[in-house]
Amino acid sequence: MKYVLVTGGVVSGLGKGVTASSIGLILKACGLRVTSIKIDPYLNTDAGTMSPFEHGEVFVLDDGGEVDLDLGNYERFLDIKDISVIDKERRGDYLGKTVQVVPHITDAIQEWIERVAAIPVDGIEGPADVCVIELGGTIGDIESMPFIEALGQFSYRVGAGNFCLVHVSLVPVLNVVGEQKTKPTQHSVRGLRSQGLMPNILACRSTKELEEQVKDKLSQFCHVPFENIITLYDVSNIWHVPLLLKDQKAHEAILKVLDLKGVACEPALGEWTARAKFCDKLHEPVRIAMVGKYTGLSDSYLSVLKALLHASVACRRKLYIDWVPASDLEIATAQENPDAYRSAWSLLKGADGVLVPGGFGDRGVEGKILAAKYARENRKPYLGICLGMQTAVIEFARSVLGMQDANSTEFNAHTRNPCVIFMPEGSKTHMGGTMRLGSRRTYFQVKDCKSAKLYGNRSFVDERHRHRYEVNPEMVSLLEDAGLCFTGKDETGRRMEIVELSHHPYFIGVQFHPEFKSRPGKPSAVFLGLIAAASGQLDAWLKKGTAKPCALSNGIPAIKPHLNGTPTKLVNGPLDGIYYNGNGLHV
Repeated sequence: MKYVLVTGGVVSGLGKGVTASSIGLILKACGLRVTSIKIDPYLNTDAGTMSPFEHGEVFVLDDGGEVDLDLGNYERFLDIKDISVIDKERRGDYLGKTVQVVPHITDAIQEWIERVAAIPVDGIEGPADVCVIELGGTIGDIESMPFIEALGQFSYRVGAGNFCLVHVSLVPVLNVVGEQKTKPTQHSVRGLRSQGLMPNILACRSTKELEEQVKDKLSQFCHVPFENIITLYDVSNIWHVPLLLKDQKAHEAILKVLDLKGVACEPALGEWTARAKFCDKLHEPVRIAMVGKYTGLSDSYLSVLKALLHASVACRRKLYIDWVPASDLEIATAQENPDAYRSAWSLLKGADGVLVPGGFGDRGVEGKILAAKYARENRKPYLGICLGMQTAVIEFARSVLGMQDANSTEFNAHTRNPCVIFMPEGSKTHMGGTMRLGSRRTYFQVKDCKSAKLYGNRSFVDERHRHRYEVNPEMVSLLEDAGLCFTGKDETGRRMEIVELSHHPYFIGVQFHPEFKSRPGKPSAVFLGLIAAASGQLDAWLKKGTAKPCALSNGIPAIKPHLNGTPTKLVNGPLDGIYYNGNGLHV
């Protein structure tokens, strides 16, 4: 097997994940089988317990692994199903020897890389041709040193022709004189070389294409061939990044280092290129109000944003996101901060559709319930995911059934009308890995419903889950008698997976997380339904079938965003040309 290692330079957050994903995509387009590994040098073994404000969303894999959001980039770009390896192996003792970082820890890291790289992720038996490895963090970090040492030994062990190192680093531009500065890259390469690794390719992140003399300087001081210095400059949307690599012949440089030029073909990226250009030409807007509790950091909902974008492109609409902090919709905010209260309600009322994503804890829950109430009563397209489905059920019980104290036992353990209850197999003492996780099957109970039609009239779908609480099965008959229809359930018939209001233009809640399986060109079914309903296209999509013009993914076995219409360049990751109202977007 061949290995491509992607590392990051002095300034972190330069889009190593997008670079690694793009490299994987272009190699796959060359006819090679590709897999990926993400190494994060944290002490946390379970990403599910980490704060979304610090690390963004928790991405969930088919096997239930809770992982870093960069794994989502790999799946979306490569259209594969990653796996997780969390449990430490205890395969015996060290024969009485002192356990040391070198060689014991470094040997274990190398063995882990080889073992995981050999596991197929594309549904085909046998190992892949190339494994793309992304090392998180920054060169020079203390916590990265064991991994750097291990990878240095690994590159020597697998030998020349089997290991290619791509180093991503910043080349900042001084605005006063417009000069591109190479010192950050020089220093990071020096640090890399001091730890036993020599870059084969430099991927330089900058606001504009590198000048010839700058590339000459980098080549001379970093000992990298001129033609192996690639510029990752600002583009209009994330889908252009693989095309940047292709246009600068990065694939040829990688294939040459890996001795694969005679095996691989020219990258076939025609469909990808057309999609990237088509996204740039979209003008007619669709505005979605995102009502959440982590709106201070857009990465907290990264997969939701990507899924909305995939659906918007399929519906030929330019996506605008209005961030609505859920707590700002609550009555208490009207008294404490009237301006924030008015702004939140103005955004909610002005949107074409409402999306309430998942979350944990009671902060902002009443605001989410109010958002569901507004969408239901005003026939505004609504999609609730996980907690968003639960709050829609609670709101219905309160408003339609008159159960004023209806609630989830997560928020009120003593409620007389528990619409949402704790799952029997869960744990209330251990937070990590104790939820209902991974791919689970949902069976449609009603054929003539919007969700079933959006999923192509299948009898069941497989979607990924991440939750501890669920709709109380003892209250289902009361809710259904009042008009709420549970159109999807698990194999036992006691777990509610999909809820709909049949007489509403589009009001759907799902217990699972469909955003994790949305792909460019293959949008999530329920996200497609939301965007189609918000842009007046839902009936047409339901009549002609959602398999055309794009295939559906779900359930089937630094860029230029804009703030209030004004372009702004991001250093910390791309956001796919999605437009924002500026509420809580960190740049």
